Amino acid sequence: MTKATAFGKIILFGEHAVVYGRPALAVPVIQVHADVEVSDSRREGIWIEAPAVRLRAELKTLSADHPIAAALNNLFFLFRTSPFPNLEIRISSTIPVASGLGSGAAVTVALTRALASHLRHSMNDEDVNAFAYEIEKIHHGAPSGIDNTVVTYARPVYFVKGQPIETFKVGQPFTFVIGDTGIPSPTNESAEDVRRLWLDDPSRLESVFDKIGDVSFSARCAIEAGMYEWLGGLMDKNHALLQELTVSSPELDHLVEAARGAGALGAKLSGGGRGGNMIALVKSEMAETVSLVLKTMGAKNIITTPIF
Repeated sequence: MTKATAFGKIILFGEHAVVYGRPALAVPVIQVHADVEVSDSRREGIWIEAPAVRLRAELKTLSADHPIAAALNNLFFLFRTSPFPNLEIRISSTIPVASGLGSGAAVTVALTRALASHLRHSMNDEDVNAFAYEIEKIHHGAPSGIDNTVVTYARPVYFVKGQPIETFKVGQPFTFVIGDTGIPSPTNESAEDVRRLWLDDPSRLESVFDKIGDVSFSARCAIEAGMYEWLGGLMDKNHALLQELTVSSPELDHLVEAARGAGALGAKLSGGGRGGNMIALVKSEMAETVSLVLKTMGAKNIITTPIF
C-alpha cells in the first residue's frame, strides 16, 4: 500500500485579481487534508472509494470529465501505463468541497503522489504542480494556478501568474479563524461573472485589480514584518474591493462584520466568493471568542489555524 497526503489552502489576499496578473497570497491549512491510499487489487479494474463524496465505482464507469477519472486517466497517459493495473484507491478528505479550501487540488496532488510512488514513477514538486494545474484547467477553465501551487509546496506563497513561484517567511506566528457559510462556492461561476464585468468595463475593473494587487503586496510586507494590526486593516480593504467585484454575498458580509465586532483585527471573504469561507485575523487569545460568535451568527463550520 502507498499513501500520500496533501493539505488544504486558504487565500489570504488577491483572489480574482490574480487571474488578471496581480499578486495573491495563500497559505496551507494543515488542519484539513486529503489522504490517498493505493494498493494492488485482486479484482480486475481500478476501483475508487471516496466516502466524502459517496463514491465507490470502477474507473471505466465514470465519465471522462469526472474530477477523479480525469486525474487518473491523464496520469496513466503521462506514465505511459498500458495496460492499466488492477488497483484499489481510497480517497478520504476532511476538506469541505466547493468551499475555497482547495479540496480539488489537494485530492489531485495526493492522488498524483500516491500513484506515482506506487507505480515507481519519479515526480518532483515541479512535476506534480504542473500536472495538478492541467487538471485544474479541466474543471475551472482558466484558473490562476494558486490552489495547486500552495497545495503542492505546502508553504506560504506569493503568486503572480506566469512568474516564478515565491515562498516567503512569516515574521511571527499568527492565527486565523475560518468561518464556512455552508453555501457551495463554485469558483468558475464567480470568475466568469467577474470576466463579464471586465469585458463590459475594462478600465474600471483594471483599476480595482490594481488596488487589490497593491493590497496583496503590502500584506506580504506586513506578514514578513509581523505587523498584524496593519495586516488586519488590509484584509478589510481587500474585502471592500471584492464587494466591488460583486463576489461577496449577504452571508459572507454578515460573518465578516460579526468577526470584526467580536474583536478580530480584520476579516474578509476568501476564495471565489458568493459562499464558501470567510477568514478573520485574531489575536490567539481571541480565537475562541470570535469562533463562538461566528458559530452563533450562522457559520456551519469553524477552523482555527495558526500560520507559521
